[in-house]
Amino acid sequence: MNWCNTLRSAALALLLTTLGAAQAARTVTPLDGPWRFNRSDVPGAAEPAFDDAAWAAVTLPHTWNVPDGESGGGTYRGAGWYRRVLDIQPGAAQRRLLEFDGATLAADVWVNGRHAGRHEGGYARFRLDVTPLLQPGRNLLAVRVDNSKLPHVAPLGGDFTVFGGLIRPVRLVETPAAHIELLDHGGPGVRFDIDKLDAASARLKVQVQLRNDGQQPAERQLRLTLRDAQGRSVAQQVRQLHLRAGAADTATSFLTLTKPRLWQGIKDPYLYRLSAELLDGRQVADAVQLPVGLRQFSVDPERGFLLNGKPYPLYGVNYFHAGRPGRGVAVGPAEIDEDLRILMDMGLTGLRLVHYQHPPYTYQRADELGLVLWTEIPLNSAMEETPAFRDNLYAQLRELVRQNHHHASVAVWGIGNEVYRADEPIRALLADVHALAKREDPSRLTSYAHCCAPDDHPMALVADLASYNRYWGWYDGQFKDIGAWADKLHAKLPGKPIGLGEYGAGASAIQQEDPPRRPEPGGRWHPEQYQALFHETYAAEIAKRPFMWGTFVWLGFDHAAGRHEGDTIGRNDKGLVNYDRSKLKDAYHLMRAWWQPKPVLHLTSKRLVNRPAGKVDIKAYSNAAKATLEVNGTVVGTVNVVDRIAVWPQVALVAGRATLQVRDDRGSTDRVEWQIDGCSADALGTQRVLQLPREGAAYGAPHARLPLGPKEFVLTFDDGPRPGATERVLQALKAECAKASFFVNGEPLHQHVELAQRVKSEGHTVAMHGHKHSAFGTLPAKEQLADLENMQKAYRHVIGGEPAAWRFPFLAETPELREALAKQKLTVLSADVHIEDWVQGQTPEALAERLLKGLREKGGGIVLLHDVQDQTAAALPLLLRRLKQDGWQLVHLQWPEARH
Repeated sequence: MNWCNTLRSAALALLLTTLGAAQAARTVTPLDGPWRFNRSDVPGAAEPAFDDAAWAAVTLPHTWNVPDGESGGGTYRGAGWYRRVLDIQPGAAQRRLLEFDGATLAADVWVNGRHAGRHEGGYARFRLDVTPLLQPGRNLLAVRVDNSKLPHVAPLGGDFTVFGGLIRPVRLVETPAAHIELLDHGGPGVRFDIDKLDAASARLKVQVQLRNDGQQPAERQLRLTLRDAQGRSVAQQVRQLHLRAGAADTATSFLTLTKPRLWQGIKDPYLYRLSAELLDGRQVADAVQLPVGLRQFSVDPERGFLLNGKPYPLYGVNYFHAGRPGRGVAVGPAEIDEDLRILMDMGLTGLRLVHYQHPPYTYQRADELGLVLWTEIPLNSAMEETPAFRDNLYAQLRELVRQNHHHASVAVWGIGNEVYRADEPIRALLADVHALAKREDPSRLTSYAHCCAPDDHPMALVADLASYNRYWGWYDGQFKDIGAWADKLHAKLPGKPIGLGEYGAGASAIQQEDPPRRPEPGGRWHPEQYQALFHETYAAEIAKRPFMWGTFVWLGFDHAAGRHEGDTIGRNDKGLVNYDRSKLKDAYHLMRAWWQPKPVLHLTSKRLVNRPAGKVDIKAYSNAAKATLEVNGTVVGTVNVVDRIAVWPQVALVAGRATLQVRDDRGSTDRVEWQIDGCSADALGTQRVLQLPREGAAYGAPHARLPLGPKEFVLTFDDGPRPGATERVLQALKAECAKASFFVNGEPLHQHVELAQRVKSEGHTVAMHGHKHSAFGTLPAKEQLADLENMQKAYRHVIGGEPAAWRFPFLAETPELREALAKQKLTVLSADVHIEDWVQGQTPEALAERLLKGLREKGGGIVLLHDVQDQTAAALPLLLRRLKQDGWQLVHLQWPEARH
């Protein structure tokens, strides 16, 4: 795709539109501001005399859910009011309409205190004829918008913030009495269908809806012109019209074009332009212009998606919106363009626009870029078994189809997503919505994104295309399950096209772990590397199965949601790019290596810049055949690229700065600099790692001793994390290259998430010390087990993975909990040497002497300190130096990862 050529084509289209508008009597006036706004339901706010001087001044687009809609909870769902003055100049226009591109979720509009109308549904364009309500001069426009959960308005649920407000532009449209229809569900009033298409010719069936609001019949001409991308007329027809007074009519015509140039997706998104002009004598009284892409879509259960009769692999991402931090969805064309530039650079061929109708500009740019679209109505998560809810779904579907029918990019109408029930009412509703979509537009396909009932449940099969949302390896199962699932389903449903509506895993670009443990989906630790592993397997499995009609990664960009996970509360972090678009995650580069025909080469884990000395696997993504790695100018080796991945196993990294450079046989290069941490000659260091099995054993007095040699000890800390003290402890340990085990409490773990994750990321072991730090001997057995369960949940949520070890608070063990820990194969770690560092007033020298004395008496063992004590943190540098001077050797405890 040549982005500059695309922009030139867009500029030409804009020029043609501007020239047509300059000739027409229709005028469009933006009403972006100034508006007055109040986030509450204000009595009397519709009245012209109401005093709004104390209200906030805003411009559109605008949402009232910043920042609360991006913070994971407490999102305001209710009413808000907008007011502004509208000056009307006396003129020739005889009809005036207000045009709203989106008001979430329901909007009531008043003009000069009189109700103009109501619209229910937050994401589609709607218009209201306000001609009889306006007067020359000053007019007061008041809009009440409500994003409450209305029981008959979709969406009723979903994993996203419903940002309330006038989230898209508002305009005043003025036309003569006889004009092209503006009140057909927000559509353009002009529809064309491809009646015939082959190499020799194309024939368009064009329907123009017309309305004469005058009191007298009108004689007009309708001129239809089809122009090529250079603006040259390639087909034209002019016909006489007799428009009845106070009535609507539809004029149907056919345009024939010889030797048509097809719209070929991203390879050649060629667009013609159709203009429908209503002529009053020699003057253009009204005009509408639409892009025209000549193409045919179909799907074959074996060959997948077909464009113009040929296989056209359809792959891409789910695109939610162009939202930005601090603005929510109140954004515009600049943000959409930035998003599409990022997405197009991956080389994708399609987008699934979720979970509602997108701004008109998105569809326009998809036409111009050659993207194939699946776009859907907001039937998401839940439904109501009421006629009112069904009617609202029907209305939103009609709006989606009639406003976007002319877009070449649109191939699939989505009729719903993940409704969490599997019964006859939802099957019947989906079947009825599918039938309506086929009545509205027989030329396109339908799909429902299915998740949570059997794959062959009737609700999954009502649409033309079966689509499934699958997350094996994230929520459950293993990465490799995706391939076997697809093969089994394809064999079971050989005549039904199947595809992946969603697949993905969460990732934080600032949380790094190489190699990563499997994180808890709802936890606070989502390392970037795990998402990359997920997509490595999925991408390779999908590539082997061309029968899948389309596959769409969840998600293009992180978005605002009511979640408490990952590095930021209030985010769904499964995006390949983060919410503010500043970081392309490793998985983005992997998919680029699969989809982009241009050379791609990317070293992974670049953000993990501080690493320990030792051996590590180095990995790069490439669409070449071979790649070569150098470290500090020395060639490590050349390897084959397999499934877009090059791996150099067990590369030794020594202390200091490491410059890694990789090159492939297509001439691409990439490089990164890492800082490799090493120990100075006089540092204490960590002499060895002792890995204990997960078998429920107990160590430390009064239990068995750890298998330690002479003058070996294990360093442990209790009760944290605590800002200040724990940070100083980590600093002291890092200075001596010392690794320890931290037995944390659940409550401070939740309170200090980033600090706890820092403990883990710096290579220390994190284990459990009770959720509330209770004296378990004073608790009933049921409460002891509850505390253990809460502690485990906190660990999984913040640290990720399964905890392996437990230390009783105050070292006060109980038989009930000891038995439960043994059944779960959790190690109990007591202590051999504890120096009562919680007793205040001890100097560093005194603590050091007590520690050395204890170790000498016990002959080594497990040392217990507290990382919540300031005096311990202050004394630790001296303690570690004295241990080194006295010849003690530090051993680091670890446990293997739990098997799933």
